[in-house]
Amino acid sequence: MDCHEPLLDQGRGRPYLRKVNRTVPPLKALHVFEVVCRLGNFTHAASELGVTQSAVSRQISLLEHWLSVELFRRERLGVRLTEAGEEYARTVAPAFAAIVEASSSIRESGSQRPLSLRVYPTFALRWLIPQLPSFNKEYPDIDVQVGTEIAPIDFSQGEIDLAIQLIADDKRPANARPLFPDLIQPVCSAAFLERHGPLETPDDFAGQRLLVSRYRRNDWGDWLSSMGHGDIDARGMEFQSSLLTYQAATEGLGIAMGQTHLLQQDFESGSLVPLFAPVSRPMAYYVLWAPRTEPNRKSRAFLAWLERAARPPSCSGIATCHELNACLAPERELVAPQITSSGPG
Repeated sequence: MDCHEPLLDQGRGRPYLRKVNRTVPPLKALHVFEVVCRLGNFTHAASELGVTQSAVSRQISLLEHWLSVELFRRERLGVRLTEAGEEYARTVAPAFAAIVEASSSIRESGSQRPLSLRVYPTFALRWLIPQLPSFNKEYPDIDVQVGTEIAPIDFSQGEIDLAIQLIADDKRPANARPLFPDLIQPVCSAAFLERHGPLETPDDFAGQRLLVSRYRRNDWGDWLSSMGHGDIDARGMEFQSSLLTYQAATEGLGIAMGQTHLLQQDFESGSLVPLFAPVSRPMAYYVLWAPRTEPNRKSRAFLAWLERAARPPSCSGIATCHELNACLAPERELVAPQITSSGPG
């Protein structure tokens, strides 16, 4: 393949192009090969690259044709690298890693741009902001710019480094890391409980006012179903966001369905009282970065800190959402069947 290499004109001190003969494989196909080797199969590679599995297969076939060698052995349950493919991957993978690292260093060199983060308003106020002083103490050289958004994140719109979103576990993309599961449980104020208690079974909610967040309308039904109850005869009051819903519960207006992880400070202060054991939905808060990229230096530092911040003090060393749920609710772990989608706020 012919390409042009920029060189410096010694006489004029300016670059000029010199034609160089260099044999280079098709770079798109080479990139697809690296992703398949890193992720282990065509399906995951297609998800990360944002293309179909057949498109991945075509690129691999193109590279194999160009090299005149078989890189993968097609088997009934998937693909497996051939001996030649393994040898080629040992060279290609470090090369791509070096390119990513060099590109990241150049992008960050001399840049004072803060780490840009997008989260839900309720998540920002109830969990993230109270935790941020810890990050500032640990990483004083990294400024964080927090923006709030309800809609699904679009990394093509502006310079966004990381986002925290609520995603169904079976819809988790390749560019995501779990933070903690979506645990829900009824909450109310101590004053409300004193006036209307005891509230010992879900049947005791009959006749009470249930507070509902517009973006999480399914929470009550999911929780009741997981407890073996259908709908109950109760009054309802809907609010525009979970922030308003939780404030209404704090003021004694009724019982809200709370997100356990976001209300720990309220439980500790006594402004809200948790009722019954949390229910774990097949969803979790995930930290995302732009598809088909690797987190930059600032993002990697923030990801490492998030993992530590999301770990309860008594759960040192927890690595999975399942273990985290078991630590938070040792008395009862319930998984709601046929959970419907719920929004973030």
